[in-house]
Amino acid sequence: MYSFFMEIRVLKYFLAAAREGSITGAANSLHLTQPTLTRQLQDLERELGQKLLIRGKHRVTLTPEGMILKKRAQEIVDMVEKTEAEFQAISDTIKGDIYIGSGETDSMKYIAKVIKEIQEEYPAIKFHIYSGNAEDVTEKLDRGLLDFGVLIQPIDLSKYDNLTLPEKDVWGVIMRKDNPLASRKFITLNDLSGLPLIASRQMSPKYSKDSGFLDWFGGKYNELNITATYNLVYNAAIMVKAGIGVAVTLDKLADTSKESELCFRPLSPKLESGLDIVWKKYQEFSPASKIFLEKLNMIFLC
Repeated sequence: MYSFFMEIRVLKYFLAAAREGSITGAANSLHLTQPTLTRQLQDLERELGQKLLIRGKHRVTLTPEGMILKKRAQEIVDMVEKTEAEFQAISDTIKGDIYIGSGETDSMKYIAKVIKEIQEEYPAIKFHIYSGNAEDVTEKLDRGLLDFGVLIQPIDLSKYDNLTLPEKDVWGVIMRKDNPLASRKFITLNDLSGLPLIASRQMSPKYSKDSGFLDWFGGKYNELNITATYNLVYNAAIMVKAGIGVAVTLDKLADTSKESELCFRPLSPKLESGLDIVWKKYQEFSPASKIFLEKLNMIFLC
């Protein structure tokens, strides 16, 4: 098993077969003969002692074991490519790739400002942004697939170093403009009682325990009529438009412009969340990532 997992080429062959859904299509994309690819995949299955592909007449599908390997293989390949890029960047010309994960927040504008300044000075540095909730971002951060994460508080910072961004995001409700509550300037807990709610996963006790976030609900969180949850607001806004409910979310994420059928109303009493950009403690940074961190410190610690 060790020899195959060190042979990244074979993992790429397997990922191609999973992506194309056929041995023929994968062989063509890899510029291999079909018998050669088939033999490599059979050898991989034999080494692992598991059947990875179900071979049909014209297509292949993944077994449950194949699905597990697909996820792990992609992580391994991503890590190897990221490592190769970091070593290629160690030269007289500072270049490289920086991977940043972020939840949805208007405060990404501060990160965008830093990125713009760096690219004007170091055009060979490239940035890759991954969007996800805190759980998604910290998982990839811990695996080394991301260099930095922008996370909405509360955050367990025991494994990370951090810088706090200068603004806080405001919580509120997005709703259709024809909703009776749209006439209000603020939305209270009583207003939410009984309404079908589409709730951010950031609200749940799992992510907000001991943070003070749930204090706003005065112990009545479990009495809310939560009909759906979301991790990224785009789909939540579509559900609101469809009349499924109102969504509790952060401001400035959904389109609530004059032309939109949605509007945003802040919660009362006011509820805010701060944001941090984090990275793993004792992390060894590439030259490109060092420049990014230095620029962050210059802007946010001045």
